[in-house]
Amino acid sequence: MLTVVLSGLRDRWASFLGGFVALALGVGLLTTMGLGLSATFDAPERSPQRFASSPVVVQGQDRLTLDVRRGPGTVPVEQRLDRPQPVDEGVLRELRARWAVTTTGGPDAVGVDAPAAEVRALVGDRARVLTGNERRQADPDPERDARALVALNALLGTSGGVTAFVSVFVVASTFAFAVALRRREFGLLRTAGATPGQIRRLLLAEAAALGVLASATGCALGALGGPVLARTLVDGGLAPAWFTIGGASWPFHAAFWTGVTVALAGAVAASRRAGRVGPTAALREADVDADTLPLGRAVLGTGLLLAGLGLLVWTCATEPSGLLKRKTYTTLPMLLITGVALLSPLLVRPVARLLRARGAVGTLVRENSAAAVRRTAAVAAPVLVTVALAGTLFGSATSVTRAKEAEAREQTTAQYVVSGDDLRSPAAPAGAVLSPTGATSVFVRDGDEAVVKYGARAVADPAAFAELARLPVTAGDLRDLDDRSIVVNEEFERHRVGETVEVWRADGSGPVRLRVVAVLALGTGDNGPYVTRANAPGAGLDRIDARGGGAAEVRAALETSGGTVRTAPERQAAGNPQNRLGMILVLGIALVYTTIGLANTLLMATSVRGGELASLRLAGATRGQVLRVVTGEAALAVAIGTLLGLAVTAVVLGALGAGLAALSAPVALALPWGTVGVAAGVCAAVAVASSGVPAWRLTR
Repeated sequence: MLTVVLSGLRDRWASFLGGFVALALGVGLLTTMGLGLSATFDAPERSPQRFASSPVVVQGQDRLTLDVRRGPGTVPVEQRLDRPQPVDEGVLRELRARWAVTTTGGPDAVGVDAPAAEVRALVGDRARVLTGNERRQADPDPERDARALVALNALLGTSGGVTAFVSVFVVASTFAFAVALRRREFGLLRTAGATPGQIRRLLLAEAAALGVLASATGCALGALGGPVLARTLVDGGLAPAWFTIGGASWPFHAAFWTGVTVALAGAVAASRRAGRVGPTAALREADVDADTLPLGRAVLGTGLLLAGLGLLVWTCATEPSGLLKRKTYTTLPMLLITGVALLSPLLVRPVARLLRARGAVGTLVRENSAAAVRRTAAVAAPVLVTVALAGTLFGSATSVTRAKEAEAREQTTAQYVVSGDDLRSPAAPAGAVLSPTGATSVFVRDGDEAVVKYGARAVADPAAFAELARLPVTAGDLRDLDDRSIVVNEEFERHRVGETVEVWRADGSGPVRLRVVAVLALGTGDNGPYVTRANAPGAGLDRIDARGGGAAEVRAALETSGGTVRTAPERQAAGNPQNRLGMILVLGIALVYTTIGLANTLLMATSVRGGELASLRLAGATRGQVLRVVTGEAALAVAIGTLLGLAVTAVVLGALGAGLAALSAPVALALPWGTVGVAAGVCAAVAVASSGVPAWRLTR
């Protein structure tokens, strides 16, 4: 068996080349992404800066701890505060009475030159005592390194998932098509006495050998690609400057065995079909043109399609805001894509029959494409993957960004908007209205079992705020906001006007009981809650809306705030360029795989059509006509894949539009025609070249 396997791999290396390249590249990318992921799990250890010379740091409490119900009893639940509380004055007096105390940069922490055990004994639970590297928690923004890795972790995880998805797709398709081309060979083996089990074992052994060789090559490529990925991510602003690839070994193991598993999984279904080939039937049939859809494939495709549609409908009905998240519009379309791709043989013939081309060439293109269902579907499927990913990823991201932009424009009547950190509130010129606000947080119990932290806005002048804001109020009146009330959104458990909400402030103080005076629609996620600055201790100003008065006077006054002054139309919720770079990376992976799959499929398919093409020449067709037939079939298959990809995109964007409408947010759907066109154009160029070159050689 081993001799037969190795001989077959050597003699048919060209037919295995595409699968080998796709699998090796997939394992290489998985290794590279795994190395990147392993580097995101832990931020680097940084030495303390603010209290570097103090062996002990006493910091105010930075957690809000509340008891919630868990089963028959209660358990404490912690929520991180926006900033630590000031160190208690009594604690400070006691510390200063015994040791040297260093204050730096604010009342939230002090350095103490004393033994840590003695400081802990004195402080007790009135403050936190930090030693060693823990002291860096008192530095400004100590969580910045961890936050920098969260988005990067999500990006690399998504890219790895897309890599695994597309590699399985391409490798399985390659094996299935290669088996279809070898029907005559299997028929001869069956005639010579080979059993169905021996045929299946032969194919699985070939897949295992290919998987081991390709996976080993991919691991070597991944070792070289890891440092390149790190530099690219840093240069593109997707990772902090200190990001580097570590020495973890698990990505190599995971990628290698994933590659071997993918190769074997891709060959399983094909080997079962090959084992069912009978000697006389295989010799009597054409090389590829079996247009029946196996029952297992039909059931799986239908199940995945229904599951994808069901999840979209369920998400839209129960949690429409989930449709706006990148994780959702990246993963859910994969179910639809796989389902449609598995069912594509059912769609090839009716779509091909729609072609109404004149002349012999057009007729042959239509009839050959409709008859060679498997070949046409094998070309259309990878195109479907790329076009659908391009449409859903870029279309969803652009639609969400446009919705946020439209929502931001609709929510203020201001002529100018100032943005920046720690703004100074300027004096309002005559006739002008200025509404300063800042970011804060509030903590609210959600029933008896959870404590929820909401990002909120602190209003400095409630009257000016009510005059300039045009928020999506579903009940109540913004003009009623004062120090004893709150504006909430529909996400709050208690969101009826007149109800009382128990709130803990951003510094952990509370609870305070605030009356609901207005309720807002959820929108795209930035609607409320709103409180006055009396309920937002420590909150600075980061935005000033202004309207009225003389334009020059108002702008001059706003310039003194220390922020960036823009007209309201200029200040839009622009999309994150780092997110766009991440989507380009994901789409690039899919496009590379698609070109490999297209080239391999069409090179294999065209190379065995020598007899058919020779018959066309004998029937009077010119060499140019034969080439137009072959390349026309490839172009038609790409067009079918493009149409199917656009259909998946339309379903996903339609669900997104319904979700935005359910959230009372502006519906501004956008199909990225440019990106889809580039993807389809690259696929068409590769398909035409991969079919035309071997056809040119066969018709010489």
